[in-house]
Amino acid sequence: MIPVDLSGKTAMVTGAGQGLGRATALRLHEAGANVVVNYFDDPQGANRARAEQAAAEMDPNRVAVIEANVRDVAAVERMVDEAIGRFGGLDIVVNNAGILRDRTIKKMSPEDWREVIDTNLTGVFHVSKAVAERLRDGGRIVNLASISATVGFFGQGNYAAAKAGVVALTKVLSKELAKRRITVNAVAPGVVLTEMGKSIPEEVQAEMLKNIPLGRFGQAEEIADAILFLASDLASYITGQTIHVNGGWWA
Repeated sequence: MIPVDLSGKTAMVTGAGQGLGRATALRLHEAGANVVVNYFDDPQGANRARAEQAAAEMDPNRVAVIEANVRDVAAVERMVDEAIGRFGGLDIVVNNAGILRDRTIKKMSPEDWREVIDTNLTGVFHVSKAVAERLRDGGRIVNLASISATVGFFGQGNYAAAKAGVVALTKVLSKELAKRRITVNAVAPGVVLTEMGKSIPEEVQAEMLKNIPLGRFGQAEEIADAILFLASDLASYITGQTIHVNGGWWA
């Protein structure tokens, strides 16, 4: 057995209150890392509640819940300052925060386009820029891409474009940060029945399932395991790559 030991390292996961972010935060914590659980504060307080519930499953000495909207540069910089102040440094960043605003191009409003691009792509830029000079040498950045960037699902012009941008940004960052042995990779999940995935109509899910050779949708923990691998020393010579975790689905 080759264990993954992240003891002494600090990981920050954006959008970590639910879905893939939550599973990833828990997995990194299980491997020994200090974990910053980020969330975006909504008017109803639901995101804060979910983030605090996730943190409640971790060692209170190794977890911090920090609010920040990744679309807001000042908020992101404050989050990074707070994370480093709490744990003394930062080693792993997982850019997971994302939203859906599915519409056909004909029906998509400029606001639908802008909100998804600003969160799913510009948010990755904001966080990556804020941590680029502050990650410890040998650090890790893992960005969440999507099968949508490759397949181009109907009604996801904004989301697919954002995630394709994440793939390209990952390649650029991997070159720019390599001098300090910071690796930058992306994970592109297939369909995973998180809260976001469950919003897909059942008849559409049935059609999607026909495209997956393994015959099932993914589990959030399976995506988290791929992220854990890229965050570990086992992946020290992997950078600029997009790891597809989709059960074998290809367009």
